[in-house]
Amino acid sequence: MSTPGRTAPSPVTRARNGTATVFAANGFALASWMSRVPDVKTRLDLSPGKLSILLLVISAGSVLGLPLAGRIGNHLGASKAVRLGAAMGMPGVALAGLMVQVRAPFALVMPGLFLLGLGLGIWDVSQNLEGAVVERASGKPIMPWFHAAFSLGTVLGAVLGAGLTWLRTPIGAHVAVAAALSLAAVAWGTAGFTPAGGEPDHHSETGTLRPAANSARSAWIEPRTLLIGAMVLAAAFTEGTANDWMAIAFVDGHHVAQALGVIALAVFLSFMTIGRILGTRLLDRYGRVLVLRTLFGAAIVGCALVVFGHLWLAFAGAALWGFGASLGFPVGMSAAADDPRRAALRLSVVSTIGYAAFLGGPPLLGFLGDHFGVLHALITVGAISVLAAFVAPAARPTARSPQYQRSPAADGQALDPVRPGSP
Repeated sequence: MSTPGRTAPSPVTRARNGTATVFAANGFALASWMSRVPDVKTRLDLSPGKLSILLLVISAGSVLGLPLAGRIGNHLGASKAVRLGAAMGMPGVALAGLMVQVRAPFALVMPGLFLLGLGLGIWDVSQNLEGAVVERASGKPIMPWFHAAFSLGTVLGAVLGAGLTWLRTPIGAHVAVAAALSLAAVAWGTAGFTPAGGEPDHHSETGTLRPAANSARSAWIEPRTLLIGAMVLAAAFTEGTANDWMAIAFVDGHHVAQALGVIALAVFLSFMTIGRILGTRLLDRYGRVLVLRTLFGAAIVGCALVVFGHLWLAFAGAALWGFGASLGFPVGMSAAADDPRRAALRLSVVSTIGYAAFLGGPPLLGFLGDHFGVLHALITVGAISVLAAFVAPAARPTARSPQYQRSPAADGQALDPVRPGSP
């Protein structure tokens, strides 16, 4: 029974809130584990090389899960695919935490982390698939909001993890409870997903959903999809490099205390979240290509300030870098899903290409850091952002996008929502 005086939320609103919750749970689960990585290193007495292998196991699971996710989402729908990913990943991270807690051999920690990566890969593509469906139904470019929810989830998981580490909470108990909370959030969030987690049926005036069809040919041979993937790879590299190396670059390169290095990372994350919150308005007003090129330009300038500026200019650069890195990934997901009939497969391809940056980025920066110093190794971010700006036009909405219809103005102008009855 509804409360008098209150109107029940619309299906689109429920789906939007549920999708944001699922994104936040994904970030929270990942950050909960990553916040205890220093404890894992100490408790298992790992060398940096062995620890990097352990972290690569997660990436390997994700790289396997990402291409599978497209077909799983195509057959099961986004809601069931997200639940499947969570059902694999959350027991996996709980198992890994337990193995660390009892100081099990190094090899026994790896299966749980592989399951974590595999589950997160399936979960990630599927939540972006649902986000694209909700974005089309809402008539606004709201995908950045969902990625802002992910960022907020990572901040919450990291802050909570730092507090529990300070309290000497057992890692097994911490990650198990975090996994259980994430599973509960997924159960609640997916309950609000669009019916069957499928794709919009353009022949229905009510906007009911059906599974995607007519998508047998490989998305790996589509030039536009591959170009979007290249842009997302550059965006992921720009974001992931800062996550992994920003604090270390400030400590080693600018010779500040570790606390100030962490603050530099916090500045980056905060401005990236702000960019994602404001991104919907920017995209709605100026269009994808102009916004993307402007932001990648900001990332280039921010990177240069971090590397070559004095300390306070470097902090300003961290903020500019974060803002510049905010929209490349979410807009790439939206662009890959412009055609609802092939959204699942294209999202899988684009995500797989993009996440290669998380797999190859850390060892590349580590290698360059050994030879040139971590701070100067960050110049690679500026170089790859130039590539991203160059291929940004691939993200321009297509004729099959049911969400937007291009106005007569140039691409830099606003994109108008398609009205009922529009072609």
